[in-house]
Amino acid sequence: MIKEDAEREERILMEIVVDCYHKTERAMGWYYYLEENLKFPFQAQCIAARSISPLRKGERVDVLKMGPEDECEKEMFVTIRWQGRNLAVPLAQLEGVTVDDKTGEALQDWRYWLKRGYEF
Repeated sequence: MIKEDAEREERILMEIVVDCYHKTERAMGWYYYLEENLKFPFQAQCIAARSISPLRKGERVDVLKMGPEDECEKEMFVTIRWQGRNLAVPLAQLEGVTVDDKTGEALQDWRYWLKRGYEF
């Protein structure tokens, strides 16, 4: 677990999961926050292999948009272009390579949430 970041905690509590009383609401709070703050498309690099994803560590991909809303009720997914087709992969396995400040902050917020051990 990483050290608490008061500013990030405030943003998460007051902007992302505010008025969210159960896990589906918290998941959708995150979904809409990321959809609004990630500037698509952007380039990302795989930082961790996952059994549910074909990406290998170090592989670079173009992130096109958020994954389907109904797929993001337990984990955030993004749609990437991979080997000539669109595919949804876990956002947790990606790190932004070429991103603007707003996108970088949103990606860091998500990574912080995960590293703190928070759940929907």
